[in-house]
Amino acid sequence: MPATLKGTITIDGQEITVTNPEKPLWPEMGITKRIYLQKLAALSPYLLSYCRNRLLTVIRYPHGVPGMSFYQKNAPQPRPEYVKTAVQDGIEYIVLHGLPELLWLGNLAALEFHPSLHYAGSSLPCEWMIDLDPSLEVEPRIMEAAALVGDVLKSLGLSSVPKTSGATGVQIIVPVQQGITFEELRKTGHFIGRYVTEKRPDLFTLERLKKHRGDKIYFDYLQHYGGKTLAAPYTPRARPGATVSTPLLWEEVARNVSPLDYHLLNIEERLNRTGDLIAMVAPQPVGEIAAKLP
Repeated sequence: MPATLKGTITIDGQEITVTNPEKPLWPEMGITKRIYLQKLAALSPYLLSYCRNRLLTVIRYPHGVPGMSFYQKNAPQPRPEYVKTAVQDGIEYIVLHGLPELLWLGNLAALEFHPSLHYAGSSLPCEWMIDLDPSLEVEPRIMEAAALVGDVLKSLGLSSVPKTSGATGVQIIVPVQQGITFEELRKTGHFIGRYVTEKRPDLFTLERLKKHRGDKIYFDYLQHYGGKTLAAPYTPRARPGATVSTPLLWEEVARNVSPLDYHLLNIEERLNRTGDLIAMVAPQPVGEIAAKLP
């Protein structure tokens, strides 16, 4: 990426217009649009792995954080010819392929990337993502909850990777073998969710309505349907601290790391050390477990 971003830049042969490069996007962190685009480019080899060829929803903050925001499902107009789209359920989604589209969205102040859990044109999941959603804005037990779920998965013979949501929660990702269905993931998730809520009713709940959860952590096994989205691994989040949704080592979970530890200003150094932790886990035989459940 060039050191100065004014007017246009050329990436992979595509010309991208950059407007207001010094606009503050995370003012308290000193992150301008120029810095954001540089960090987005550094994240792109990782972020694109989990957004490419999927139906993309972004959250845009035209005036930066904590200004007004809006979800954008339909691809905006006008848009460059290199930005490809796909239609599902009457919505024309952006389908990312490379860095030019990512930076074009970054220039539009798209600060969060929420891809579908399946590829465009497919009805099968790409991975299994268990969402642990705290009811409290600050939840000191979230890593304890993640470790318990990880232990249950391990007892079933499944390897998994925890990741911070970049907000308050944690997701646990299980790479899956091709051919498993969303129904099988929901079935297996319900089984594990019932187990952990019975084992630790003080910590977990399956209650969908937040107002009825008290201080418990919601084990969301119902997220897995076509068209549903979750924050992508490695997406920035429009939160104080410019946090990034970051895959973790289970050893880090045991040390009770904070989701606030990983942000746009230090994520590049971390990824240079760890690489993509999700890509290091082979597809897991979740379907074999689902087949044994009633």
